[in-house]
Amino acid sequence: MQTIDSLFVPDLQPALKHPTVFKKFDSLLQGEAFLLVNDHNPIPLFYQLKAERGDVFEWVELEGGPEVWKIKITKTGDVADQGTPQPTAAKEVSNATVLNVTLLEPRQKHPTIFRHFDALAEGETVEILNDHDPKPLYYQLLGERGAIFSWTYLQSGPQWWRVQITKNEMESKETVGQIAASDLRKAEVFKKFGIDFCCGGKKTLKQVCAEKGLNLAAVEAELAAPSVVVNSSNAYQQWAPDFLADYIYNQHHLYYYNTLPVLSGLMTKVSQHHGGNYPELELLDRLFTKLVEELDAHFAKEEKVVFPFIKALVQAKRTGSFEALQTQPSLTEPIRLMEEDHESAGELLETMQQLTNGYTVPEGACNSFQFLYKKLKELDEDLHQHVHLENNLLFPKALQLEKELRTAKSL
Repeated sequence: MQTIDSLFVPDLQPALKHPTVFKKFDSLLQGEAFLLVNDHNPIPLFYQLKAERGDVFEWVELEGGPEVWKIKITKTGDVADQGTPQPTAAKEVSNATVLNVTLLEPRQKHPTIFRHFDALAEGETVEILNDHDPKPLYYQLLGERGAIFSWTYLQSGPQWWRVQITKNEMESKETVGQIAASDLRKAEVFKKFGIDFCCGGKKTLKQVCAEKGLNLAAVEAELAAPSVVVNSSNAYQQWAPDFLADYIYNQHHLYYYNTLPVLSGLMTKVSQHHGGNYPELELLDRLFTKLVEELDAHFAKEEKVVFPFIKALVQAKRTGSFEALQTQPSLTEPIRLMEEDHESAGELLETMQQLTNGYTVPEGACNSFQFLYKKLKELDEDLHQHVHLENNLLFPKALQLEKELRTAKSL
């Protein structure tokens, strides 16, 4: 009878048992075998060997307890053909660290996993290989590290569980509109860098800087310690939605209605008298006409639909009377349409700015020409402030109020 080597596992330290068995198996040539001797049923080893080496061995139980288990393990194939990983407590596979938790002592498991997770950079992954569902680890990780990771089961039993844990990227999801709404000084910083925080306010700072070719770190540095002095006592963030809606109407809608006749007359006069020397005036006139058409329709919808609805919401909250709202559709769709209008107006304004080089008056231009560009710049600035107040303050406040009311009263 052929003599084979024996490996007496009880003599080994717990952390060295499985690695030693794997090392012994990997040293075999195809057709060779060794005898595994243990003081308990080594069936977990069978499943780990199968998972990490594949169907390249034969497992024959020669003695099955109760005090001694003897297993003959024969290599029947080439491990390399199986494309299986090598047995180490932690290894790199496809840029992800794979941590074989079964090789660790119980008291070392969670601390080791936490250590590997904490060492990850944002977006990096560690993979856990275990012989039972590591769900308790999920809750501990969530409790001690917070919701900064994603947890994905790659394999869910019955013998093996593989879980991919990825450290989430911590990029701020706060939009430039939200940043501007929180602090008027930061809105002034955005103006300095030419960042549109109203019509384009739904983008993150990182997105905006990438699009405009700005130095993200430089902008963040100024936002962290804005040196701008803002001469305004208006605490827009703290105003109730109905008061804010009235303010927007009185401050911005009425400004537009009062300014429009003057601007329209100037645009016609200047384009007719100077269009031959400044061909850009013809396009500017068309853009301005388009802008006026859109704003007229937009303001009418706000004054007849959106603002009254917002005031009704505030009144319902104050009085506790919700009957008038029970037949009302959601405010979500009207606000979505208002924001689309804002986007369109913002694009027209941006084109007008580019066409006029930021409303820079040509050298030698007459007084009417200078006054036209001055009034256009004022309108541009007023509209951006107007849109900022709606997109970043009024509309979020109103939608949140409607959600609270409908949830509380099941409207």
